[in-house]
Amino acid sequence: MSCFSPANAIQCAISRPSHRKLWIGFAGAISAGLFISACARLATIGTEDTVQLTHTATLIDEVKSFGKSLGIEPTPALRRTTQDSQALSMLWLWMQHVGTLAVNGPIDIRLAIGFSAEKERLKIEQVYRVDGYSVYYRQGNEFSDSRSVATIGFAAEPLLRRVMVVLHEDLHGDANFALPWEIEESLVTPLGYLAMVAFFQRKNDPAASSNAVTYLNEERQISRELNSLVAEAIPVLKSLPIDAAKEKILQRISHYPNYQRQFERQIRGQHPPTVLEAKLSHDLAYYRYFDRIALLAEQAPDLKTLIHDLKGLPPDATLQTTEKYLAELSFRYGAAAS
Repeated sequence: MSCFSPANAIQCAISRPSHRKLWIGFAGAISAGLFISACARLATIGTEDTVQLTHTATLIDEVKSFGKSLGIEPTPALRRTTQDSQALSMLWLWMQHVGTLAVNGPIDIRLAIGFSAEKERLKIEQVYRVDGYSVYYRQGNEFSDSRSVATIGFAAEPLLRRVMVVLHEDLHGDANFALPWEIEESLVTPLGYLAMVAFFQRKNDPAASSNAVTYLNEERQISRELNSLVAEAIPVLKSLPIDAAKEKILQRISHYPNYQRQFERQIRGQHPPTVLEAKLSHDLAYYRYFDRIALLAEQAPDLKTLIHDLKGLPPDATLQTTEKYLAELSFRYGAAAS
């Protein structure tokens, strides 16, 4: 049996049709050039790992049941563990035209590649330069698909993150939200954290509840800092030569310490000037409305009502219609409270 197997799935989203030929070729090159060790399938699960996976499976069932009480329809994602099924991991790549940010529309290119092994067994050595584009990538074992299973790595994650991830991936289910990617992520991300806080509050665990609120507030601060950084970066990219603009923006990140820590942790092993525009555009999709939706949660009668109301966004929502919809919700909640 060969110890090498190729990528088993590729998905590509292109915001501008004129680039389709370029990125189909790029996807083909990646699928042909990236290989992983199939020997991972021969690994056995130790007793301690078995216990941890069993506990995590019980937690996942509990979290999914709680999510349903908030109006979050559960999905098959993470229903199984590696005790039941082989893991599938994903490699995601985001590309944005050099010198631009995805502020008023979707990021230029999104690419997802599936592998038949955990991310820990797939080590990316290098992402080759793509002329004219900034490129950022990340790997993950958890995603909103029935093929996503709970791995030993996931079972070892902090409790708060495990709860948040299960809720986040369920929120991605089409029965909950079926929106354009950059809109859906901007809603699902804060709702996942808000639901995590509610989960621990429902369990009447003061220590865990306090930690969950701290976790949420840290993410809110990252959202505020990112939005401020992007507002600074836009005129810099327009007014300076590209290399000078990148250098100045990278220097400005140090003025936003919470976002800086996340930025540096998530791009570890990647070249900062290369990832800059793609990474900021990627993060904007996740954090654009984070603090704003957390504020809406404070205004709404309860979280279940907020989730229900946000599901009212039309499937073809744009950033502009989403802005208007959030403003209308804020007005409605404010008027009801007065």
